[in-house]
Amino acid sequence: MLRAGVLVRLVLLLFCCAAVDSLRVAAAAAPRRSVARASDQAMATAVAKAAAATAERSVAVPVFPEVCEYTGITLTRYMCEIARANPGLNDLETLISSIQTACKTINSLVTRAHITGIVGYADGGGSINVQGEEQKTLDVLTNDVLKRALRFTGKMGVIASEEEEAPVDVLEDEGVGQYSDEAGDAIIDEAGRYTAVFDPLDGSSNVDAGIPTGTIFGIFDMSAAECVLPEVQEGCDDLYSPAVEDDCEGAVSEECMAATLQPGSSLVASGYCLYSSSTFFALTLGAGVQIFTLDPHIGEFVPTHPNVAVPQRGAIYSLNEANRKAWDAPLRTYIEDLQDGNGESGERYTARYIGSMVGDVHRTLLYGGIFGYPADSKNANGKLRLLYEAAPMAFLVEQAGGLALTGKTRIMDLVPQSVHQRVPVLLGSPDDVREMRKYYDAFTGSKEMEGEEARRIRERCFTRLTPGQLLDTTMDKVPDSVAIDSTGDGTVDSVVPIDEAPPGSLPDDVEV
Repeated sequence: MLRAGVLVRLVLLLFCCAAVDSLRVAAAAAPRRSVARASDQAMATAVAKAAAATAERSVAVPVFPEVCEYTGITLTRYMCEIARANPGLNDLETLISSIQTACKTINSLVTRAHITGIVGYADGGGSINVQGEEQKTLDVLTNDVLKRALRFTGKMGVIASEEEEAPVDVLEDEGVGQYSDEAGDAIIDEAGRYTAVFDPLDGSSNVDAGIPTGTIFGIFDMSAAECVLPEVQEGCDDLYSPAVEDDCEGAVSEECMAATLQPGSSLVASGYCLYSSSTFFALTLGAGVQIFTLDPHIGEFVPTHPNVAVPQRGAIYSLNEANRKAWDAPLRTYIEDLQDGNGESGERYTARYIGSMVGDVHRTLLYGGIFGYPADSKNANGKLRLLYEAAPMAFLVEQAGGLALTGKTRIMDLVPQSVHQRVPVLLGSPDDVREMRKYYDAFTGSKEMEGEEARRIRERCFTRLTPGQLLDTTMDKVPDSVAIDSTGDGTVDSVVPIDEAPPGSLPDDVEV
């Protein structure tokens, strides 16, 4: 019988023609890049422009006058029709094709993990990622698979992953084909247009027990930015510091910072792949949500859940109740009312919790209800990462007609302050999420309930905002308020309606 390592290499060879060892060496050798923080006002302006451009973008829905009786409509054909109907999205066809191939490869690795022996911790234990979490073997492998899949498209500029310390520049000559015409002149391609963010294997801590896992991804368009990611130099500040030192070379443009750390409202595509009883591929391009299922007979994803619409209200709540005593007081009260049938629906809710975000969100999309990984006394900002978990899922859920909040704030409005910033997440059916929000609003806004915890919740919400940032407080996807720094100390201390904003507090291109 072949050794486990050899079997793993054979699987990866089919995908990227490189052994697992060479993948790891390449990943370790690749220079890590760093992005310096832009000024708050410039960031707010750049983000407002990007979000406005995304809001104005419309996607023509493909039509299929004829369907193959043997294969049906595959994801590959779906993206071909999207590109034909929307010429500006041609590059997305290439990206989604590579992502679906990576998901098929990851599905194979996960499905055969116990057979090939790639379960357990990476390097026998002790391998820690930037989150301070011990990495599973599959965390490392799946990150390499997805990173290379995106890099080889030639369309990616930067990627940000749960397993990478900082954004990684994938536009390197080595390993990517270079072409020229008959005269020997280099053929210019529109490379580096997109930024990809992803969690390569969500729920990896459950994989050894055969519990569903998944891949989460999001795509940003950075074509308007001149983005140069310099080498990290010793002694120079990086993503986690406020500025670039004067003697450090290669300061990053403010446009580049905005292109790398964008809010969910600037996403052009997001989705997930769920590895479970079937393998599902959920996708949104900003025009609804489509879910495809992998047909093992033809090796293609085929549509099984077209135009997914989350139920207006569900009867399931999905949270880790082991943390109940540590939750915010308004959330505890809300869940207790659901259990007792004292909520707005008058129905008693049922608890369902897998512990894998992709699996729990997939069920919530189909059955309705509310899913959450909320803030608690141990994790004031929850545990899910904004850039590559919360925002892509929020985009998907909103496109299915649902809502996604931190408790009080719309997740899609939040501008990431660092690649691995964590935020609380509560998402699902619109009526359920709005009802939950009322509990938070009553607790933090009522004079009778004014207290230390209410102030702490408000202050925690303000720390996630940038002065001048536009917000949708009515949850209708239209900005109606702005974050204000009234003291001039660079931090947000209030949120006011746009028409009541003090002079100079709005982004440059916003008029009252």
